[in-house]
Amino acid sequence: MNYRQLPITLFLCFILTTVLAQEEDIFGISQKAKNPKSESGLGNVTRNVLEAFSVELSGGGAYQQFGTNFYSANTNLYPFSRFQNFDGDPLAISEENPLEMKGGDWVFPNWNGGLRINLFNLLTIGGGFGQEWGNLAPMQGGDYQFDFEGVTYQVNKLYGTVGLVLYDANRRRAFLNWRYRNYSSSNLYMQSELRQRARQNYPWRFIFEAEFGKLDLKKAYDPALVGSAGPYVPRLAVSDKNYYGLALRIERDFSEYTKLFVKGGADFRKFTYAASDFSEFQDLDQKVYAMQLGLAVRFPGTKRCKIAGCGVVMKHMHNGIEYRGSGIFNFQDRKVGQWY
Repeated sequence: MNYRQLPITLFLCFILTTVLAQEEDIFGISQKAKNPKSESGLGNVTRNVLEAFSVELSGGGAYQQFGTNFYSANTNLYPFSRFQNFDGDPLAISEENPLEMKGGDWVFPNWNGGLRINLFNLLTIGGGFGQEWGNLAPMQGGDYQFDFEGVTYQVNKLYGTVGLVLYDANRRRAFLNWRYRNYSSSNLYMQSELRQRARQNYPWRFIFEAEFGKLDLKKAYDPALVGSAGPYVPRLAVSDKNYYGLALRIERDFSEYTKLFVKGGADFRKFTYAASDFSEFQDLDQKVYAMQLGLAVRFPGTKRCKIAGCGVVMKHMHNGIEYRGSGIFNFQDRKVGQWY
């Protein structure tokens, strides 16, 4: 034998052994999600697209504030009064010098349900439907107050959201690579530590969201306006049905398909309040500071394995098609400490 050909021979043996080992990977555990999920090309594309969608339901409470720069030449047309211990000067307001008034009360409950799309773990786009029920405390300014007197309201909303992923497992790995950038590749200890930390399961995700939508004010009645005939007279109305909001959303993965999230933020809206004879209106600004807890479930694109006798709990292969061996509430490719 020509000893010069020995390295080439050993290299070819190594390649051949690797190929055979891959062919012996009966369940395809070492293969990733690029494997087909359906027998047909169209079905595979459909299932890959389906995995980008998730449904979610959330609920919680909020605190809302109404505010206005009040001015009217006919204050008697509004539920406008002064405090009982008033001992100041008569009210002197004008269009150039209105009276700033504010008031707030709790909103409970409020809930949202919708659909969300994950785009490359960078952006999220979603939308849905929500409802809230709230009370309106009197607005106060100086020695005067604007008495809603027990007004309750109900709002329906159709909304859309756009979210920017600020931090998740991918960005954590990038951050770790940046932190260890000064260590030499020959420093085996530090490189091993980097790999171990990068492979750890990091279930958290932080998303900055912008929300926009339309409001539909269903009920807003003032008991003080009830006459002997009985029906309430609505005077509160949405002046600009478009609203917007900003929020921070924190998600915690419990598997590849399920997560809990907490979302806190503020909505900004505009309303009007009519005079008793509807001859004029006051513009009202509303700010809603909400906190919600929710559950999101992603559609599983990989079918559940139903082959009798197959006890594999991880993602695996049968006849070239990828299947999952666990339910959507369990990790599919579990690591040490995740076998529950």
